[in-house]
Amino acid sequence: MKNFYRWIFASLSLLVLLTLSACQNKSKSSDTYEKIKASKTITWGVKADTRLFGIMNIKTSQLEGFEIDLAKELSKKMLSKNVKVNLVQTTAKTKIPLLRNGSVDALLSTMTITEERKKIVDFSTPYFNAGQAILVPKNSKIRNVYDLNKNGITVLAVKGTTAVANIRKFAPKASVSEYDDYGQAFSALKAGQGQALTSDNGILAGIAAENPGFKIVGGTFTSEPYGVAVRKGDTKLRKKINQALVELKADGTYQKLLKKWFSGIPGFSIKEASR
Repeated sequence: MKNFYRWIFASLSLLVLLTLSACQNKSKSSDTYEKIKASKTITWGVKADTRLFGIMNIKTSQLEGFEIDLAKELSKKMLSKNVKVNLVQTTAKTKIPLLRNGSVDALLSTMTITEERKKIVDFSTPYFNAGQAILVPKNSKIRNVYDLNKNGITVLAVKGTTAVANIRKFAPKASVSEYDDYGQAFSALKAGQGQALTSDNGILAGIAAENPGFKIVGGTFTSEPYGVAVRKGDTKLRKKINQALVELKADGTYQKLLKKWFSGIPGFSIKEASR
């Protein structure tokens, strides 16, 4: 009988602990905006290695890019012009863990909204309509992804990305060569080891901006929009971000930022990115 009561007591204690833990986690998420408001400080997880979106300027030692500017403007809309904005550098592997453990309040880091990610984070409405595109030399006769669907065409892509599967879907006759990173893949394109490089339109825009002998063609052939990620259940902060995005678009600030970073890139459509 004593063992039975001990089992009952242990079970009840465990239930209480789990309930308290769940309440604390819920409170941690739901109170994020109030914490930001009280401290007048917001911490964003951003990229430092993606040209045009977020990259470290080696001359000034400052982060710069479309997402860096957008983070600052969103912060001012949600709080005030005097808000303190902290920027924490993230990578593909570290960004979600940093968000979930509270090291950052939100992620603004070329993060595609997917059903799988929605299971572990909540997203704002899209702020950049990313999609897969192709980059070719300026003298190329390739006009769109369907022109790649020929024997003898080689398309270059980065290992482990959805780009490979998408090319095999849209241009099944083309061969695909995979590389460890975009630097290697672009070097192969310059060396003539393939006829096109494929990735998100924003990433290709960054490459094209630095390499005037290349252009984006055909627009996007998939839809993989970027969203701001917040902790699961962080409803108030997510709503504030969405509201700020609406206001930035209404007053023209959002469009100015897009034009600042993406104007003049051959084949890149600002209109398409802002849908």
